[in-house]
Amino acid sequence: MGDAVEVNRARALDGVAHGFLGRRGGVSTGLHAGLNVGWGSDDERAAIAENRVRAVAAVLPGATLVTVHQVHSPDVVTVTAPWPDDSRPQADALVTNRPGLLLGVLTADCAPVLLADIEAGVVGAAHAGWKGALAGVTDAAVAAMEALGAKRERIVAAVGPSIAQASYEVDDDFEARFVVADTFNARFFRMGREGHAWFDLEGYVAARLEAAGVSAVEKLGLDTYADPSRFFSYRRATHCAEPGYGRQVALIGLR
Repeated sequence: MGDAVEVNRARALDGVAHGFLGRRGGVSTGLHAGLNVGWGSDDERAAIAENRVRAVAAVLPGATLVTVHQVHSPDVVTVTAPWPDDSRPQADALVTNRPGLLLGVLTADCAPVLLADIEAGVVGAAHAGWKGALAGVTDAAVAAMEALGAKRERIVAAVGPSIAQASYEVDDDFEARFVVADTFNARFFRMGREGHAWFDLEGYVAARLEAAGVSAVEKLGLDTYADPSRFFSYRRATHCAEPGYGRQVALIGLR
């Protein structure tokens, strides 16, 4: 996977320490080859720990990485101090105004979202799978940032590598969940074979952020499923009948 950690950055977050990382630059091997940072994967813990060290060094050297036990919820935690990896709270978004903490969310097709109000010195990170996105995890992250002094009209956000519409086939029941919640959501589905459609997760997440009133939203347009050399993908691993898969990380912090 090469020696250098690949860091994908968003123009909207210029001036903020951040990065959407993929699988390049890590020490894991086999199915998890590369920069796998997922404690929940069936990978060697020593490799995962080293990958996490490399990820931090690539984005905010000297910072302390903080992650949560992600459960596809709309829940958000406000981070004032780091916690041990073995006692991570269950949540899918984190916010902080404390320098030296590097917020991280793990993905393998779900949409990672990084947010910042530079003037207020408040940042956030959200893991937006379809369940969490529909339940409002990004809305909750924006509200939690406001509680720390941010203003939504100053918040900028970026949606990182995730499964693209061309790779995300879903059934009619899946589509119905979104349309029942809001008929306007039909625009995020493209008709497919009978009983199926193609879902634009990245577009939906970006639209939720825009509807929440943030000042700018950038979509990186990177498809995790279609680029196995750069990204881990749960769906690709499933389609290939592989017994496991790695997780990449999106990071943001204050210097």
